[in-house]
Amino acid sequence: MIRLHRKHYIIFGLVIAAGIFPFLNQNEYWLHILTLSFIWIIAVYGLNLLAGYTGYLSLAHAGFFAIGAYSLGLLTVKTGVNYWAALALSCLITSVIGFLIGLIALRTKEHFFAIYTLCVGYVIYLVIDKWDSLTGGVRGLIGIPAPSNIGPLSFQSSLSQYYLVLVFLLATIFIMYRIVHSLTGRTFIAIRNSEELAKTIGISTMKNKLVVFVLSTFFAGLAGALYASFIRFIGPDIGYTTVIFDLLTYLLVGGIGTMAGPIVGTILIVSVSQSLQFLQDYRMLIFGPLLTLIIIFYPRGIVGLFNEMYMKRRSRKKPRLKKTQTPYTDSEGLQEDRVKEG
Repeated sequence: MIRLHRKHYIIFGLVIAAGIFPFLNQNEYWLHILTLSFIWIIAVYGLNLLAGYTGYLSLAHAGFFAIGAYSLGLLTVKTGVNYWAALALSCLITSVIGFLIGLIALRTKEHFFAIYTLCVGYVIYLVIDKWDSLTGGVRGLIGIPAPSNIGPLSFQSSLSQYYLVLVFLLATIFIMYRIVHSLTGRTFIAIRNSEELAKTIGISTMKNKLVVFVLSTFFAGLAGALYASFIRFIGPDIGYTTVIFDLLTYLLVGGIGTMAGPIVGTILIVSVSQSLQFLQDYRMLIFGPLLTLIIIFYPRGIVGLFNEMYMKRRSRKKPRLKKTQTPYTDSEGLQEDRVKEG
């Protein structure tokens, strides 16, 4: 337990800070921003599982996010399905579509996989934008309901929705931790390190890649559904290619292939962006060079940098083994006496 605490102290600290934040700051604006950040973190965790631990960069993640959002919106607005049933169905629909797309996409590798998924993401955006009779086109969907009550618990206020999304985020972190530190997670890492070597030791790479791809789309769909119920209005822009590059920025700045990276990168970039609203027109001029420098000098992001510093400091603190003389045994002493006498 001590090693776990030392390794993931960033996550625990941020979770505690998130839990007590509403009591320290009553500003509704920042409560809204943090709730949105938690939703994006869930989506980034899905992307991190695929790109960080398996080595396959999917640029269709924003499209799956949009599928989850529109699935919940259409089920609740046009068919009147209960919110919680619609939430579960949205994740299921996104996962099924992800499974069908993954069967084809995962036959490609490296940059071909990224290009293919980028095209898939753009096709999803075009379908949402042009299928006016179903999705509402550029008008979008209006009047998406907030989460329905669970017994005495109501989720109509911004504070209750904040804690609801936080619960989903904590569940996501727990599931991700269990996956990464399981035999399945080790299999994903083996595929990332060398897919050919993984095949030689008997790992079914296609099966495992398909599993992680579907899991990634599941969390993207969950984040999209939560986004739709929180904002209460969605348009086709949530599936546009700029969204996936925002998610990639959060992941790369925080630390790809790390547990705390999605949290650190998303909260940092979102908070800085909100503080620099007056420089919104120059956003890419600020974050572009910053992202380039991080990728060049710290490819594992901020969390990766802190991990390296921690490991270096830990290695310096290890006591050096001193050479000590071992006492002679009887046989050794007897042998030495015989040599002297000779």
